[in-house]
Amino acid sequence: MAQISVTNLTFNYEGSFDNIFENVSFSIDTDWKLGFIGRNGKGKTTFLNLLLGKQEYQGTIHASTVFDYFPYKVPRENLKISAAEFIDEWKTGCEQWRVICELDKLGVEAEVLYRPFGTLSHGERTKVMLAVLFSGENDFLLIDEPTNHLDQDSREILKKYLSAKKGFILVSHDRDLLDACVDHVLVLNRQSIEVQAGNFSSWWENKNKKDNFSKMENEKHLKEIAKLKQAADRSARWADKNEGTKIGFDPSKEPDRCISTRAYIGAKTKKMQSRVKAYETRISREITEKEGLLQDIENPAELKIMPLTHYKKVLISANEYGLKYADSENWLFKNLRFELQKGERVFLNGANGCGKSSLLQAVIDHCAGEDSDSNKLARGILQEQGRLETAAGLVISYVNQDTSFLRGSIKAFCKDRELEESLFCALLRQLDMERVQFEKNIEEYSEGQKKKVLIAASLMTPAHLYIWDEPLNYIDIFSRMQIEKLILSYKPTMLIVEHDVRFREQIATKIVAL
Repeated sequence: MAQISVTNLTFNYEGSFDNIFENVSFSIDTDWKLGFIGRNGKGKTTFLNLLLGKQEYQGTIHASTVFDYFPYKVPRENLKISAAEFIDEWKTGCEQWRVICELDKLGVEAEVLYRPFGTLSHGERTKVMLAVLFSGENDFLLIDEPTNHLDQDSREILKKYLSAKKGFILVSHDRDLLDACVDHVLVLNRQSIEVQAGNFSSWWENKNKKDNFSKMENEKHLKEIAKLKQAADRSARWADKNEGTKIGFDPSKEPDRCISTRAYIGAKTKKMQSRVKAYETRISREITEKEGLLQDIENPAELKIMPLTHYKKVLISANEYGLKYADSENWLFKNLRFELQKGERVFLNGANGCGKSSLLQAVIDHCAGEDSDSNKLARGILQEQGRLETAAGLVISYVNQDTSFLRGSIKAFCKDRELEESLFCALLRQLDMERVQFEKNIEEYSEGQKKKVLIAASLMTPAHLYIWDEPLNYIDIFSRMQIEKLILSYKPTMLIVEHDVRFREQIATKIVAL
């Protein structure tokens, strides 16, 4: 067992006004299974890059271990050859027999090593990379969001696999995975960093208790400060009034006064003024004790959505329906039957490649005009059998799982989608995006921030039906909870593909298996 010690770490990107980390200090053990939690843009991937020595920083990071990072980079030319031909580029001295042993634990046949890497599914690529990652010895592994684009079965396999390992930092927004795989958490709070034993749920329970205590303490301090300010104000006014009567009086009007009264009043005034100073000292102490109490509390804004109400009860109906690509002999699925009624939230469930995204595309194509450039049915790219019916005049708001098409400024994005820019930016702020991001082009955003752009655009688009294709890839845990609360409050009609188990358990009214 060794330790990784971080002392007074300070880092910011060139040209940025704010530090990502400022005088951060903590220690972790290399035999921990460490979950790394934080909002999008807080610096999780940045910290992993600092461990890898990819950026200059102030302070010290002391580690006597070798780091390795997932996901590995795959140059375009390597997509045409097998992983067996280039895994040594990922991990020097990597032995194939060790990789094959790890693949077996991940439920994958060794033949995936010998197929062109570009022909592998997202799940197969992830498993090959993880098998290479864990084929070494004594490395401390940095695993950055391994579940993105993985179906539920693959996530279950990954969960079981990682729970049997140790010596890694796992960046993930999947609450189910974090609960199953980690024994410590490293949390990037709003203003601080903490290391705690346990998994996500135990940390979240402790955080809620701590936040509630901080709120109660804050209320107590605020009441005490208000009382002290009132008392100080009364005493100050009494002292000022009496100070003014200390010199000069009319004997005919105040026959009971004499010159010695001046000393008495002066003494009382001085005593009252010292009492005011004591109140002010106590007020200052109360304010000091209050500072920092609420700095790490998550108070997500209440999001809003503007669903339209359709006159029909059934919005989508499929009967003996099937889909295939024109250049393939195999059907993605056949004989599908389901209905989506107004107010339902239907989740499509199934393995990668079973046709979930294609079914979403077919629904969109049925609602779009045949002249639409994106209509794959009209262009013959997708072929169907059976019956798929959509309600007439159905307005759809769509979130694509792909973000690679996002380019340009927020202003241009809003103009293209006919969105009010100020409202759109306000919504992104509610999703905890910093204002400084609005000055950048969208292609410079992190993947999580790009997803928030698409989700915000969807929320601002009035629609009868919201079709979301893996909307939560890269989205942080706190924003996921925020979106869950929104959907449960407004109950929009939705057709969703999403593999986050906790999200589906909270949101789904019906699950359709492909």
